[in-house]
Amino acid sequence: MSENIKVEIIKTADPDHSGQLKVLYKEAGWWDGGDDKDPGFIDRIIQGSFCFAVASTNGRLIGMGRAISDGVCDAYIQDVSVLSEFRGRGIGALIVDELVKCLKSKHINWIGLISEPKAVSFYQRYGFSQMTGYVPFILEQ
Repeated sequence: MSENIKVEIIKTADPDHSGQLKVLYKEAGWWDGGDDKDPGFIDRIIQGSFCFAVASTNGRLIGMGRAISDGVCDAYIQDVSVLSEFRGRGIGALIVDELVKCLKSKHINWIGLISEPKAVSFYQRYGFSQMTGYVPFILEQ
């Protein structure tokens, strides 16, 4: 990795970062644009997360991920995404490492996630395994 990549946990996003985070969500296919009229939407996502990690290089946000938790015993990692032009350089691993470090520093050791099928091997390389006997659900509106 030749770039100087910085990964950090943030609690708020400045307006420029909010726009860059929207780009990350859109590129991952997780943003339909419905909340574009709400300027505080991204910041509320960050503030509502237990840990929100961003990866940057030269002031540009190139990756993100977050963990949601009760703050006591359980946590879920979600929204891990790296801009396509930066993938394959270990940035996703740095983000996951930072989230796990944040959670474990608070003695949260049960860490789950739901992976897209194409990312299964990525998470397996970092110690995650498929939970046999469980099926993820979502409430359809």
